[in-house]
Amino acid sequence: MKDQLQALIEQAIDALRQDGTLPGDTAVDVQVTRTKDKAHGDFATNVALQLAKPARKKPRDVAEAIVARLPASGLVARTEIAGPGFINLFLGEQAKLSVIATIREQGERYGRSQLGAGKKVQVEFVSANPTGPLHVGHGRGAAYGAAVADLLEAVGFDVHREYYVNDAGRQMDILGTSVWLRYLELVGVELPFPTNAYRGDYVYDIAATLHREHGDHYKREAAEILDGLPPDEPDGGDKEEYIDAMIARAKELLGDNHYRFVFELGLNVILDDIRDDLAEFGVTYDTWYSERSLTDKGAVNLAIERLREAGHLYEKDGALWFRSTDFGDEKDRVVQRDNGQTTYFASDIAYHMDKMERGYDRVIDVWGADHHGYVPRVKAALKALGEDETRLDVLLVQFAILYRGGERVQMSTRSGSFVTLRELREEVGKDAARFFYVMRRCEQHLDFDLDLAKSQSADNPVYYIQYAHARVCSVLRQMEAKGLKHDPSHGEAKLSLLTESHEQEILATLARFPEVIEAAALVEEPHQIANYLRELANDFHTYYNAHQFLVDEPAIRDARLSLILAVRQVIANGLGLLGVSAPQEM
Repeated sequence: MKDQLQALIEQAIDALRQDGTLPGDTAVDVQVTRTKDKAHGDFATNVALQLAKPARKKPRDVAEAIVARLPASGLVARTEIAGPGFINLFLGEQAKLSVIATIREQGERYGRSQLGAGKKVQVEFVSANPTGPLHVGHGRGAAYGAAVADLLEAVGFDVHREYYVNDAGRQMDILGTSVWLRYLELVGVELPFPTNAYRGDYVYDIAATLHREHGDHYKREAAEILDGLPPDEPDGGDKEEYIDAMIARAKELLGDNHYRFVFELGLNVILDDIRDDLAEFGVTYDTWYSERSLTDKGAVNLAIERLREAGHLYEKDGALWFRSTDFGDEKDRVVQRDNGQTTYFASDIAYHMDKMERGYDRVIDVWGADHHGYVPRVKAALKALGEDETRLDVLLVQFAILYRGGERVQMSTRSGSFVTLRELREEVGKDAARFFYVMRRCEQHLDFDLDLAKSQSADNPVYYIQYAHARVCSVLRQMEAKGLKHDPSHGEAKLSLLTESHEQEILATLARFPEVIEAAALVEEPHQIANYLRELANDFHTYYNAHQFLVDEPAIRDARLSLILAVRQVIANGLGLLGVSAPQEM
């Protein structure tokens, strides 16, 4: 609808260029927006204010000229010039009713567009370290990232979904060593378990697999393991120094091949679990990108060399530093330690360099809010490499805090005391989890009320919306039980009978759906879809409670059935964009 109105106005402006009212080279971006007050029409445009200067006329005079040149169309019943030169547009009755036929014809495609056609976007999200199961914090990033990707795809962008697997570095060594130490417990070797190791039950499970399949093959004695190691806390030692020493001892005693086997076992078991967990959550990826592959193919060294050649690196205390303060970062960053090992930041530079070289028009990273300080240094590195850092958008997702019975649920990842995404799904269901995660702006803290998510009441937004869809399905079952049939053609021919205020509200809400999708996609705000669906569901439930649909008069019955079938389709389309099902019965 909005596009059609823009086209009419552009035709009027072309006519003004041709008759000399406007200079022939006048360019303008015609914007048509819905009015908040129906007394001011259905849509409005400020294009006359934009054209007043090049036309050297008063805005109201330009507005009158545009209105006079508007092509004849059933789309616009009348116009009105308001204020300094706004043009208010009042839709014709048939234009308002035509949305029903459009929804029926387009079905699942209704609301979609080609706004982003020809542009490639990569969305990287979740990317949690494979050191344990996904928890509820990761769940919000998963639901949000998936919804953003689906929205962008819905408006025509070519979207590539990616998970960056942090399968290298110290945290993975801590995991591998934690697995080996739990394995040693199973073979009777008594050792103090490091304060800073991973303690979750899943570590026991992986260790049990190692023991079951390899017996005592990886067993080493306590004396040789602890010989010369610094003390662990709480006995006055440094817990970081102790776990690092334990990792080094594990590598030494197991040898490279055996240590790598334990390391890979932990990585693969957890990564497979993450893949399955996300798939059951309705989240899939085009690529699982390995951090280690960057080192294997020399990308990390290449990124460092490019920074060195550009004069952005310097040596200090034996380490190699990136002069990121030259690009707005708060301090310079180490890319290579004094022992020759490259840092996680160096890998991240290489990874983002690789993203840019893959030819995406936009690269979107969805990160936890605790990574906000990381944004300027990554953008600094891209700029130093000669890349356009504005192609990278980093969307920060705040934490989700669970509440049960009004009490906050406590979590600690390292201790293993946390609620997993799988546990959340099992408690409230995938649909409630996906919806609740995206019903607030990503930068807002989310208080996730488990009791509300499970409730079957109007206070539960996802239940309220799904119930509207199921109610339409129920009406259709009642229709069949009464031996009645719906004639869509007859219903659409009789839509002029939909004169009730509730019906007019629903028609207007249905017509807004494509605009809501485009707006939500362009600003990466899935909550706009959630809010829209709540509004549409409220419109429907109010209508349902006030009027009968299966009335005796065939014309009114068919018209109302056509209307509520359109409601059902739009609810299904909107829920689908959020990864939520549209049940036929509840």
